[in-house]
Amino acid sequence: MEPPATRWSFPPPSTADENGLVGAGADLEPGTLLQAYRQGLFPMPLGRTVGWWSPDPRAIIPLSNLRVSRSLRQSCRRFKITLNTSFHDVVAACGDPTRPHGWINDDIANAYIGLHELGWAHSIEVWLDDEMVGGLYGVALGAFFAGESMFHTERDASKVALVALVDAMKSTGGALLDVQWLTPHLESLGAVDIERDDYLQLLDAAIKRPSASVWTQPMVFEPRD
Repeated sequence: MEPPATRWSFPPPSTADENGLVGAGADLEPGTLLQAYRQGLFPMPLGRTVGWWSPDPRAIIPLSNLRVSRSLRQSCRRFKITLNTSFHDVVAACGDPTRPHGWINDDIANAYIGLHELGWAHSIEVWLDDEMVGGLYGVALGAFFAGESMFHTERDASKVALVALVDAMKSTGGALLDVQWLTPHLESLGAVDIERDDYLQLLDAAIKRPSASVWTQPMVFEPRD
């Protein structure tokens, strides 16, 4: 469901400072968030307000570039994977205040829960027996997915969630997986940096494509043999 349009106007990404900050303020209403993503921006807390970011370079994971080691493939066989069955719990786990460098506050969590309820934000959950041991969440627009955060309490569980995400995108015509900033962990999985202008061109093409049907209803995938 398309929410009401935002009342805010964002500066263009080209105005970002050396850290990628475009501006601060506005709100976290669904229409504001979607407009930001469509313009190549994403929110993160900035003190007591919210900052809107468009780093240059921008990190993405090319879907054909995901690095899955033999040990990770073995891990994929251990876990059950679900889509959109426990979004609130995934966000809560990602926002655990005891995690180092945590940035997901209550305002951010509630904003993405609102997007999820409208059908724009989605989660992948990783289970060992009946316990959720990993997962990720993000925003889908057409053939674009913006990965926001992931967590794990069992070895490789967040990586398994990422493998499941890429598999889902590849099987349904996904085109662009945004991971914002490059980290050594993401780079080890195949993430690369691209220039902001190139990212914006890929984004424009991806959001114009039909949305992936994989996100339309909760799904469960049992461990592989």
